[in-house]
This record gives sequence, C-alpha cells and structure tokens, in this order.
Amino acid sequence: MKKLQLLTIASLSLALISPIATYANECEATACVDVYTQDGKIIIEGRKGSGGKSTTVPAPPVTKKPAPPVTKKPVPPVTKKPAPVKPKPPVVKKAAPKKVTPTPQPPVTQTASLTDRLIKALPTAGIAYQPEYEPLVGVPVYMWTDVATTFMTQVKIVGELVDVALRPSFTWSFGDGTFLSTTDLGGPFPEGKIQHTYSQPGTYLITLNSTWNGTYTHNAQTRAITGNVKTTSIVSITVVNSPTRFKN
Repeated sequence: MKKLQLLTIASLSLALISPIATYANECEATACVDVYTQDGKIIIEGRKGSGGKSTTVPAPPVTKKPAPPVTKKPVPPVTKKPAPVKPKPPVVKKAAPKKVTPTPQPPVTQTASLTDRLIKALPTAGIAYQPEYEPLVGVPVYMWTDVATTFMTQVKIVGELVDVALRPSFTWSFGDGTFLSTTDLGGPFPEGKIQHTYSQPGTYLITLNSTWNGTYTHNAQTRAITGNVKTTSIVSITVVNSPTRFKN
C-alpha cells in the first residue's frame, strides 16, 4: 500500500511541471523571438540566455599572516667597580604589531542573458483620384493608393535573423455614406478597379483605412503576428454639376 502512494505522488509531481518553465529552458538553449503590434507599430522582441539567472563567485579566502616573534635583547653583565653602582637600565619590550582584519569583499554576480527590442513603423497610404480637378456629378471618379502591396523587412536581433512580412487590406469611405472593402490598390482611367460616382455636387472627404496583417519567420518556422496595424489617410474632393447646354 505504501508503494502505491509513493507512485501516485510521483505521478502528480510530473503532471505539475509548468509549460512556462519549459519555455524558459528553451530560451536558455536557443533564442526566443516574438513579433506583435502595439500603438500602431510592429514590435520585435528577442531573448537569449537565462534572462537574469546569476552565478555567484565567492570572494577569495583571507590568509592571516602570523605575527613575528618578539626577540628580547640580552642584558650585558654588570661589572662591580669601586665606584658607586649605577642602577640597571630598564628593559623595553617591543609591542607586537596589531593584527589587521581585512574588509570582506562582496560576492561578484555574473549575469548571462541577452534581450533586445525593435520597433518598426508601417508606411501611410496616399490617395489619388482622376479627374483631378472638379469631377462631375454622374461621372465615375477613379481612385487609387500609392502604398506597396507588401511590407517586408529582415532584422537581426540577439544574433538571430527574423523575416517580417505584412500585407494590407483596404476600406474606402467615399464621404457620401458608401463604402468599399478590397485588397486592390486601384488605378487611374481606364483600368482602375476602384471607381465611385457621386450623385450630388459638394465637397466630400475620402477616407482610406488600411489594415496590416502578416507573419514572421525565425529558424525556418513561420508564425502569425499577434494583432494588426491600422493606418488612416484622408483627402477632400469637390464634385460639381455638369454644365447645361441648350441647342436651338
């Protein structure tokens, strides 16, 4: 019965091993890299080593030197003379040197870890449209953006190479209550695929919301980037009525 209880306790101990401890051990052997988004930017973090695990080196032992022995000088024999005897001079003993106790030195702590953090900002999309000057009511307006279809960068962090790749998707707001979601960049007349026709004259705000998602590759393993980055671009457009012509 006692053996059974011991086996049960051992099984529970193995089951309680934390995955966090396993992750920390992996970071000690190889670099750990994480890529995520924060405040509209790409954050790349790397950690290698124990992350603050220290090794204490004891101070060297202090060896006390023995005090030198005190040597008494021999007193010369006194020879009796007919003259009165002078008193013997007192014998002065040299005091032994004082023992100096060395001040103990604090232990030296050596830390073997490496961490780094990089921040990357994504480009903001520009907006263009055609016709450029006073588009007409009832006539399609061609729109496009000049941002790249892919944002790629390679960084070196804690001695490791990390490849980051992101792609944007777009949501157009034409200012008159209509929207368009697409991954197309658009283009000028006649091949542009992003077009909008205004039914009323006026000045409108065209808003382009870009949402960036992507992946990063480290040690031949590709993972998704946590979160996304959103950027906004705005431009105004003035639409006018077409001129009216009368024919006889």
